[in-house]
Amino acid sequence: MTTLPPHARRAVVIGAGFGGLALAIRLQSAGIATTLLEARDKPGGRAYVYHDEGFTFDAGPTVITDPSALEELFALSGRRLADYVELLPVAPFYRLCWEDGSHFDYANDQAALDAQIAARCPADVAGYQRFLAYSRAVFDEGYLKLGTVPFLTFRSMVQVAPQLARLQAWRSVYGTVAQFIQDEHLRQVFSFHSLLVGGNPFATSSIYALIHALEREWGVWFPRGGTGALVQGMVRLFQDLGGTLRLNAPVARIEVEGQRATGVVLQSGERIAATQVASNADVVHTYERLLGHAPRGRQAAVQLKRRRFSMSLFVVHFGLKCPQPQLRHHTVCFGPRYRELIRDIFHGNALPDDFSLYLHAPCATDPSMAPPGCSSHYVLAPVPHLGQAPIDWAVEGPRFRDRILQYLEARYIPNLRADLVTCRIFTPEDFRDELGAHLGSAFSLEPLLTQSAWFRTHNRDRAIGNLYFAGAGTHPGAGVPGVVGSAKATARLMLEDVEGAPA
Repeated sequence: MTTLPPHARRAVVIGAGFGGLALAIRLQSAGIATTLLEARDKPGGRAYVYHDEGFTFDAGPTVITDPSALEELFALSGRRLADYVELLPVAPFYRLCWEDGSHFDYANDQAALDAQIAARCPADVAGYQRFLAYSRAVFDEGYLKLGTVPFLTFRSMVQVAPQLARLQAWRSVYGTVAQFIQDEHLRQVFSFHSLLVGGNPFATSSIYALIHALEREWGVWFPRGGTGALVQGMVRLFQDLGGTLRLNAPVARIEVEGQRATGVVLQSGERIAATQVASNADVVHTYERLLGHAPRGRQAAVQLKRRRFSMSLFVVHFGLKCPQPQLRHHTVCFGPRYRELIRDIFHGNALPDDFSLYLHAPCATDPSMAPPGCSSHYVLAPVPHLGQAPIDWAVEGPRFRDRILQYLEARYIPNLRADLVTCRIFTPEDFRDELGAHLGSAFSLEPLLTQSAWFRTHNRDRAIGNLYFAGAGTHPGAGVPGVVGSAKATARLMLEDVEGAPA
């Protein structure tokens, strides 16, 4: 491989989600002229932002759990994250509520946690300490050591097999929690996290129990001005470094000659040449739509579509004309069923009659998300993806919205519908059509052990040597820390390749 002079290094990154932004920043920081292409009118991908009637609505991730990964991006060029965006601590991390009227405030306060656990089941205080020790062990192995390491060969997977076996990675998150915790409500408290990355707690590898230790290590944060403010801070850093961001620039195809990508063609017909191409777009979309003209694209798309994909989400954004001081920033509203509902979401062929909800109330931390005296919210319900349940969301969406708002009014937000100022929904069909997500999946490939690390879409394509991937569909997976970690793994490969070093 020949080392390229700096002026000849040109990278194109498709998709300005967190993964694409983090990758573009790393490349630009290393001196590679990088163009970041975004199909929509704003950057952010799933972290899109809506503004309506003076309310700010974050469309996607609202839980920031590893600020050190973000600080590292800015430090690459001698800058500080704090000069671009302010992160505010969220306390408690979550309030978890049940229909019997009880709740649990999950906070980074050991004494408060112990008191709440003891009130439910005294024996679980010691059990929680054992679970926390386990979570920290998988955090060390699965996140700190392996989270940004690209798995390109089966041998690389075999090399970590002893650690995975020692940590009993074949167990599910819920099964592992149940080893330590007796109380059913507490089992839900410490197993729901896998849903945040698209995983079924009863099927997802226990490695994902590391999320608990991740939160205990660095806390939970929220950017002042919303997650969109973090996106804008990353965009400003990228542009300060000389990078080029182009909005309203959907890519029609990735051009390939032999076993090399030579650039991309936009839907407008414009061609952009590149020595390296990286996609932060949905992995099936990339192979099937952007590379469908090439044998490699068709082959990979067929293989990927045989895999299992995460559930989708139904989201309602709404603004109210009065504050809601009774709400915490993040509330998990458990419905009457847990195991059975999750089974229906991941394996059922219809919309369940009941639901569990995540309610976001950002004004609890940052009142600027709504006009003075008002409050901004979104609520989401995990639902089956489009390949699993043939739901006509144009018909069922408004009905489901009304059921959810009625439920929230009865249990959490009195007079919700009378105080409603603005409301919009985002359905699995929108995940498919707006974000290009295969089957409307909200988190790409389901995070099973057999779809993780080497078994997941590789950070560099095995046939087209200068085509790379970042984002939820590649290693290590979904969630803000996951996609930022994927960008680090992918950037490492791209920089080694462009320098002519072995990958």
